[in-house]
Amino acid sequence: MQTSFVIIGIGKSGTAAKNLLLAGGTPSSHILTFDEKNPTADMNQWDQLNELPLGTLVISPGVPLSSTHIMALKNKGWKITSEINLACAYITDEILIGITGSVGKSTVTSLLGEALRADDPHAFVGGNLGIPFAEYGLQLLTQKKKAKYIVIELSSYQLENCDKLHLDYSAITFLSSNHLERYPSADAYYMTKCEIGAKTKQVCVLNENSKDLVQYRSRIPGKSEMVSYQKSNEKAYLEKSQLIGEHNLDNLAVALQLAKYLKLSPAALQAMVDFKGLYHRLETVGIFNGNLFINDSKATAMDSVLVATQAALTKTAKNKTLFLLLGGKDKNLPWQELNILSQHSNISFIFFGQCGEMAQLKSQLVGALYTKLGDAVKYVFNHLQPGDVVLLSPGGTSLDEFKNFEDRGNYFKALIQENYR
Repeated sequence: MQTSFVIIGIGKSGTAAKNLLLAGGTPSSHILTFDEKNPTADMNQWDQLNELPLGTLVISPGVPLSSTHIMALKNKGWKITSEINLACAYITDEILIGITGSVGKSTVTSLLGEALRADDPHAFVGGNLGIPFAEYGLQLLTQKKKAKYIVIELSSYQLENCDKLHLDYSAITFLSSNHLERYPSADAYYMTKCEIGAKTKQVCVLNENSKDLVQYRSRIPGKSEMVSYQKSNEKAYLEKSQLIGEHNLDNLAVALQLAKYLKLSPAALQAMVDFKGLYHRLETVGIFNGNLFINDSKATAMDSVLVATQAALTKTAKNKTLFLLLGGKDKNLPWQELNILSQHSNISFIFFGQCGEMAQLKSQLVGALYTKLGDAVKYVFNHLQPGDVVLLSPGGTSLDEFKNFEDRGNYFKALIQENYR
């Protein structure tokens, strides 16, 4: 059998990579798929790859490059690439912006995307945000729609395997401990993020209100610039923002600084001001019987939880209660960092999911404990008083009970809608 490419992992990224290879002229007989967890893949056992002639592995972000199987194949002579690298082959003179960070990267990518679309109808907004970069290559090949601007969100996993990626501008939104199940230390994780500077031709914009990012600035290759909402010259836009929380003002300040370098129009800047936020990220579900419900299902890091809680507290009267739902599936995160929330006497903590008990023990926060999110929400419904606020900002991932964070957030919203019919 003649094999040119084996796509490792056939989620969104892998599927997009396959479609781009086919559209680019690679015969289907030269493309195989591998996925241990997906029976529809051509192969499901690593041993099957040893029987193939050497070729190129297109590795999806969720598969660690340091895994024993990948290292063995690489040592055997297989080449390593990614969906992002495949897409880069089709970039010519488009202005390419990359956004990374532990938290805030999806919001900054989306904010800038709103602005870019105002000035460029073919602007591409994607990456880790949900639309693989390879979709842009496919757009070029099949629809002949070329963008002037491209902005892509980049996870640390994606930054490990994108040597062909060259950015005009970039940003790091925030640094905080995350993905320690994959990285040997927070430093290793941070340095993977910081490598975006080496891929940036012009300037990398940094959020000055991220303490760890300030400390790591000297280790970021290339030119960088610090911004914050307090020091921004764009006060007129920041004051009119539709987003909730000071952290989102920092996100907007970062996006505005990038827009300044790109020389975007006033209409583009206004599009960012009008942006109301992303689904499942401090998303206002609604006010029912005087109670505000907030869906922050995307929060799977301690900093995300702390930021969301502070934002929700600004919406909670001092004589009212903020019900905070915490839990899900753990990924070796420092739950003890949440203990600082014990100083707020008007927070009621409710733990749920596979790591609920562990989160409760490590954080030393007192509260009810449930196996399932649905039961935790029912507890909240039974204890709500008019004016109370409910926040789902779990900290843990969704994979104990749900397909993804979107599935978890939609389930939470559906429970609320059903309860107030």
